[in-house]
Amino acid sequence: MPERIQRKRRGGWRMPNGAIYVGRPSKWGNPYRADGDRAEAVAQFRDMLDRAPVGDGTWGRVGETVVETIRRELGGRDLACWCPLDQPCHADVLLEVANGER
Repeated sequence: MPERIQRKRRGGWRMPNGAIYVGRPSKWGNPYRADGDRAEAVAQFRDMLDRAPVGDGTWGRVGETVVETIRRELGGRDLACWCPLDQPCHADVLLEVANGER
């Protein structure tokens, strides 16, 4: 089962093979800043995905929905972000969507 991985800055740490970085500044980064309330930033990200129209080519193929793009590009993959694993993170939302859990 794909999982969220916390990136680390310490020497010798490597991102696992096949994992995809979804933090800023990647195209999968959450545009909503945590500013002390990660849960709110994650909720805003979830709302954005729920409202997302058919893609304009920003995240995926023109005419493809954002959900279709997420499933095609992120499905079955581990996702990496800087958020602590015991804190809310938009990568959890991406994992749910990518793997058909929502």
